[in-house]
Amino acid sequence: MAVPQRQWGTTPSISWTLPTDKEISQNEELIGELKRQGQYEAPNEIEKKQALLVQLQKIAVEFVKHVCRRKNLPQSIIDSAGGKIFTYGSYCLGAYAPGSDIDTLVVAPRHVSREDFFELMPSILERMLPPGAIEEMKPVPEAYVPIIKLMISGTDIDLNFTRLAVSSVPFSLDVKDTNLLRGLDDRELRALNGPRVADELLQLVPQKKTFRTALRAIKLWAQRRAVYGNIVGFPGGVAWGMLVARVCQLYPQATGSVIVMKFFRIIGRWNWPQPILLKESEDHPIQARVWNPRLYPTDKYHLMPIITPAYPAMCATHNIGPTTKKIIIQELERAGDITDKISFGKMQWRDLFTKHTYFTQDYRYYLSVTSGSISKDAQASWSGFVESRVRLLVQSLEGQGSIAAARLFNKGFAREHKCKDEDEIDAVLHGDMQYQATNVKTEITDKIKDPLHNAVAQGGADATVMTNGNSEATTNGHEPQPFYTTTYYIGIELAQDSTKKLDVSEQSRDWKDNQFRTTNYEEGRNFLDISATRSYDLPLDVFAPGEERPTKAKKKAAVKKPLVPGQKRNRDASGME
Repeated sequence: MAVPQRQWGTTPSISWTLPTDKEISQNEELIGELKRQGQYEAPNEIEKKQALLVQLQKIAVEFVKHVCRRKNLPQSIIDSAGGKIFTYGSYCLGAYAPGSDIDTLVVAPRHVSREDFFELMPSILERMLPPGAIEEMKPVPEAYVPIIKLMISGTDIDLNFTRLAVSSVPFSLDVKDTNLLRGLDDRELRALNGPRVADELLQLVPQKKTFRTALRAIKLWAQRRAVYGNIVGFPGGVAWGMLVARVCQLYPQATGSVIVMKFFRIIGRWNWPQPILLKESEDHPIQARVWNPRLYPTDKYHLMPIITPAYPAMCATHNIGPTTKKIIIQELERAGDITDKISFGKMQWRDLFTKHTYFTQDYRYYLSVTSGSISKDAQASWSGFVESRVRLLVQSLEGQGSIAAARLFNKGFAREHKCKDEDEIDAVLHGDMQYQATNVKTEITDKIKDPLHNAVAQGGADATVMTNGNSEATTNGHEPQPFYTTTYYIGIELAQDSTKKLDVSEQSRDWKDNQFRTTNYEEGRNFLDISATRSYDLPLDVFAPGEERPTKAKKKAAVKKPLVPGQKRNRDASGME
């Protein structure tokens, strides 16, 4: 009698077929291409990160003991208090690229507070790490997800904190134990959810090695095609990981290459809004809010729900809107066509990872959403807040009858300018590049990894981070002063029956007014504007080396109609002519 096969996930698997020689060969080719694309870290770097995590574990234990001693707790409590470091995100899943952050969580017992963490951990890190190892340390205690941002010997560490309602956190602590959630506040629950989701996800895939190979490929593809980033309305790393895990469950014996090939067809033709679930949802006595469209009306509006497997189940893709859903499905279909040809030997894996054409081909019209500030720290916080809100502008544009699609590019462009008065600042906000600092390179937000920006972007309206006022600069009317901007681009596709002029002034004005009314905005310190541009007028720094900016099509000479008295030709957000 055949041994019953385990069911992975919420439905039976589609196939338990073992890989063919051809599939094994294609998997080796995929791994080879991922290595050529720089997606695997060198062995010495892997060992370096592992050694650093061992050090951080020792520091976490010493930190907890230090707090206990400071509070004059009995020696028996000090000896048993413990403390543990957990990783989560791409590092924990084993699908990280060189240079990626390591998301870490310090878990402490109940007598250690978040205030203790931000007050005492920095000095303990400096004392216990080798001299000069800390290249950067920036605590962000007020953020939606409070962290200490660290650069230690060339490795980026995001150090988060939570405490449990227990007297001891032994090294053997299992973060998957749902009883640990008792007595936690929202911040503590969010912090613990990171490693809980990652650990649960790894337990729900049949073969971890296969999952990791496939996830590396899918993440690289999503990043190259600019469909990556939860804040701007695309799946983030964990959401793409859950999608890959679901396909692994359907093909338990398959190679990574087969999972990638099946992925685009299965996910691209999924019957949305039917949710992606890796396991059946579970109840628990702590009564936390879980994703349930039958119980919570807002959950019904999630267009592509991907549900986290750890309790309490949450939707990881609630930011996806109509346009981003359309773009994701288009990209999945395109990738499916490519992998079909790879399967038949007509294309190669490198063709799957071809870069997007967002600026070079995809749109004729763009809106530039530019936030600006008179100091770098103020801009880090303000630009993060604006990033978290731009998708709301996109949603309002999607309801405009003359717009077929409005697609937000998933990264911002940070620039430094030199301005001597408000007129020059106004020109910069409207896209004038003549004041840009020539000695400072334009940076992309995901490469900067600014902790203030990221912390506020993740928290959105719930995050308010106060910056250091001592770093302020002011325009004195004589010498040009630094002015910092971050610009997000929205590609506009006009409806076929629309007129040639697009008027989005009402949506732009309403959205800006809403941001100006928040506590994150400070008049005279923060600035915000929206301007319209055509593809051939985009700044050169949005194009990668080798890319060419579109050129203006030549038209036959025509007699211009006289302007109506009082009318102006302009290129601000009131219209695209």
